[in-house]
Amino acid sequence: MDLDKLIELHPRVYHMAERGAWESIRMRGLMSATAVLDHLAIEGGDRARFESEQRNQKMDVRAGHPSNIVLRDQRPMPEARLIQALKDGTTPRQWYELINHKVFFWADETRLHRLLGARDYRRLEHDVLTLDSATFIPAYAEAIWLCHMNSGNTWPMPHRRGKDIFCRIPNYPVKRSGKPVKNVVELVVDYAVPNIAKYIVDVRRMQGSEVLDVIG
Repeated sequence: MDLDKLIELHPRVYHMAERGAWESIRMRGLMSATAVLDHLAIEGGDRARFESEQRNQKMDVRAGHPSNIVLRDQRPMPEARLIQALKDGTTPRQWYELINHKVFFWADETRLHRLLGARDYRRLEHDVLTLDSATFIPAYAEAIWLCHMNSGNTWPMPHRRGKDIFCRIPNYPVKRSGKPVKNVVELVVDYAVPNIAKYIVDVRRMQGSEVLDVIG
């Protein structure tokens, strides 16, 4: 896929974070779960439960400590359903580790609102980051993957997936018109976006589709 076409089709990308997370993200950057664990020097068995297994609820990495960072839950990705979905010999553990090494953005605001309105999240408040694709995507192009599905969800159907659902921008299949064969659902960045504040359009405190405040 052509870089300019990607930006034309998706001039904004979106990230849904925990309520109150923006100040930490602004200072430290937006980190994948793996980057958070590296940042806080979490090793061994303590690390595996955050990175290599399903998080069926949000988890404090260092509960009660000033440096604590909250990792979001992975409720839509239980191991039993992943076993049905995964192909090419990929194991649930490998999938969790793959997903946890990446930072995820919605390529379309409709998908953002769908998640905000999901049963497990609609009553909660979130910090929603909107990024300017024209500056962000070229800066991180070599670290970006595109995906045609919600890679972290196995409901209502455990759709087949493997590592090949993530494509680098130039490798994402397109039609002769230059438009994608399958719409881009996720824009994914390896490991972290340390200078994310540079690309922010706004940060909204939201509950469901309601904007409660503009905080950045």
